[in-house]
Amino acid sequence: MSVTDVEAPPRRAAKPVRKPPRKPRPAPGSKRFSPLRVLGSTIVWLFTAGNILVLYWLLTASFKTPVEIFTKPFDLPYQWFKVGKPFRNFIYAWNNAGFGEAVLTTVVLVGLATVVTVAVSAPCAYALTRLGVRGAGPMTNVVAIGMGVPFQTVIIPLFVVLSKVHLDNEYGLFVLYVALSIPFTVFLMTGFFRSLPDELEEAAALDGASPMRTFFSVMLPLTRGGMITALTLNAIGLWNETLLAIVFLKDQAHFTLSRALFTFYGAASYQSEYGGLIAGVAIVVLPMLVLYLVLARRIITGLTLGAGK
Repeated sequence: MSVTDVEAPPRRAAKPVRKPPRKPRPAPGSKRFSPLRVLGSTIVWLFTAGNILVLYWLLTASFKTPVEIFTKPFDLPYQWFKVGKPFRNFIYAWNNAGFGEAVLTTVVLVGLATVVTVAVSAPCAYALTRLGVRGAGPMTNVVAIGMGVPFQTVIIPLFVVLSKVHLDNEYGLFVLYVALSIPFTVFLMTGFFRSLPDELEEAAALDGASPMRTFFSVMLPLTRGGMITALTLNAIGLWNETLLAIVFLKDQAHFTLSRALFTFYGAASYQSEYGGLIAGVAIVVLPMLVLYLVLARRIITGLTLGAGK
């Protein structure tokens, strides 16, 4: 009997190696649980709820009597509707605070300052981003630094200088509004001009267009969203500006709305006309609130586009 005739023991089949089960991939659009995201969402919603509550109180209190304001701060103003004069506070504020002239002054001053600011800032931003100006980078940084200088720190030198040239009035306030708004507007518009493709300028140059013709005919129309965003944000900021108006406006006939409201505060508090005072605040706040709600989507889109390029 040979060795080859001996049967070899049967081999055991190798056990298959089990791989650990894969974690299911999250479905498209689903979000993983994150404590930080939950905390952030909670803070945002609490902040939003607080603002809505303040707005509700402002709107309801502007129709109430002083007694209702302090005894029933969050109730609806039933008493004014029973009396039949729901707009009594608004009429009182309009007639006693001089809001008629103030509205006209504010609209003209803010409107002109906003338009002039964008008209100056758009060519400046285009030159810094598209024309290859030497030192454009440092110059852009200098403009951005201008946004970080609070005007409260330079308000006394500004008043002294403007007083010497007899511009301590609404004209000097117009100059300050434009000068203080330019840094932010230039910084905002540079993002929009950087987002435009270089091929547009090359095509315009091949057609024989000059840089100025290219700016006005090609590039500027494409930044319409950025200009609307800049106009809206500047209008909201200048409409609510108070400190400069208090310092530079002395003639009551040329008061802005915020300046007139500041003067009205003393008289209304002395006479305990808190309903009229709150109605005056509503008159100042509501126009810009409505403007922001109407253009909110365009503003957010414009800021996102300008910041992302």
